[in-house]
Amino acid sequence: MPFPIVNSIASWFLKKRFHQIELFLKYPNEVQMELLSHLLEKAKDTEIGRRYDFQSIGDYETFAQRIPISHYEDLSPDIERSRQGETNIFWPEPIKWFAKSSGTTNSKSKFIPVSGDSLEDCHYAASKDLLCMYLNNNEDSQLFTGKSLRLGGSKELYRENGTIFGDLSAILIDNMPFWAEFSSTPSNRVSLMSNWEEKMQAIVEETVEENVTSLAGVPSWMLVLLNNVLDYTNKDSLLDIWPNLEVYFHGGVSFTPYKNQYKSILPKKDFRYYEIYNASEGFFAIQDRNKSSELLLMLDYGIFYEFIPMDSYGTESEHVIPLNQVELDKNYAIVITTNAGLWRYKIGDTVKFTSVKPYRIKVSGRTKHHINVFGEELIIENAEDALRKVCQKTGAQIVDYTAAPIFMEGKEKGAHEWLIEFKIPPQDIDYFNELFDNALKALNSDYEAKRYNNMTLNKPKIHMARPKLFYDWLKQHGKLGGQHKVPRLSNTRMYLDDLLGMNQ
Repeated sequence: MPFPIVNSIASWFLKKRFHQIELFLKYPNEVQMELLSHLLEKAKDTEIGRRYDFQSIGDYETFAQRIPISHYEDLSPDIERSRQGETNIFWPEPIKWFAKSSGTTNSKSKFIPVSGDSLEDCHYAASKDLLCMYLNNNEDSQLFTGKSLRLGGSKELYRENGTIFGDLSAILIDNMPFWAEFSSTPSNRVSLMSNWEEKMQAIVEETVEENVTSLAGVPSWMLVLLNNVLDYTNKDSLLDIWPNLEVYFHGGVSFTPYKNQYKSILPKKDFRYYEIYNASEGFFAIQDRNKSSELLLMLDYGIFYEFIPMDSYGTESEHVIPLNQVELDKNYAIVITTNAGLWRYKIGDTVKFTSVKPYRIKVSGRTKHHINVFGEELIIENAEDALRKVCQKTGAQIVDYTAAPIFMEGKEKGAHEWLIEFKIPPQDIDYFNELFDNALKALNSDYEAKRYNNMTLNKPKIHMARPKLFYDWLKQHGKLGGQHKVPRLSNTRMYLDDLLGMNQ
């Protein structure tokens, strides 16, 4: 289809959609409360709707008092029943799709329900909105003269009991309208390949001859792919391969550690980066302005938002507030109610509001210590459990530890670097490291995927700390006693580098 025709269609859709966006920009809280009423009405005859008598809930206060806040572990029995084919448990339409991801405390993987409503009204609607906002901000864009190079997860879709599970990206690609494949590369066949190494090579071979105008994917995975493209073509710049490349749509992990590396292989002053905030549970926010670090919270995707101030999170005084009570620059844990049947669900992310007119946010982290620089979502429970198991096997005893990422440099892979103070050290630290790495793989499927054949993450690097290192560090920083401790897991190297400097 010629570019002017495509652009005209996009412009028409843009104007139509912007009227709806303006509605929630002008009346955000009214739109959210109307959405909540719709969700309750639609699910009133489900099992959970009858359990909490959704039909009699007439306002937010009753909703908040009657329905408890939930974690994945609270919902997993009902989700498992749904995966076995039972219907009308937490959403009236049959749930056919489940997005598989990691990060839960008690299981290697979690399975997030994805309804037809959430596919159409959330995930696909967000993809259209992202393009609309980008085109509105960049009228000279030539986006539709070429194709978007999309990079999804490497796992295939698995079918059980009439339901299907896999990476969210695989589910989205598998359900795309047929016409969407014409504007994307690689093909659906290649995108859904399960073997990452074979898939990577196939993507390179299939895309280098295309006219790629945009990139879309997680920064860590995309960087690996793009370096492979450069190796394959023996080029130093991606612009030598795709001269019309103009924008990278990214999300999933922080872009900060990768920004300089992208600039080195995309040496174009006006190259654009657009961030999105999505997860298996839904699509939440979109960068709506050029060169902005803020994301517009999207309020009409079938997701009702609540927030827990992090200064009360996990305490007896923990309290939940609706959108109209949030304050600027305060850290909040997100609670969502969705059109896939997640009711008052803690997703584990934290955000700060940078604006309330309109509601714009920055993702500030996770509710627990973690490392998620490469999409591995390594949480504290994973680390504790893995260390405990390895100590049992080796007879080692640990006093304290901390860990941080080794960021990718050029074509070098990333890794995790650990500093461990032992009361009883292992006889062989290399064997300890091997067992530890394998234990983390067994506990966390996202970590396992990133470690597969060292594609994104190399083997962990472990240092043995001198005696009393952590005590001395706390003393030096005036943090002895009370509840002070060195953060166990961090997305930055601030603590680790400081401790390594003292480890003499």
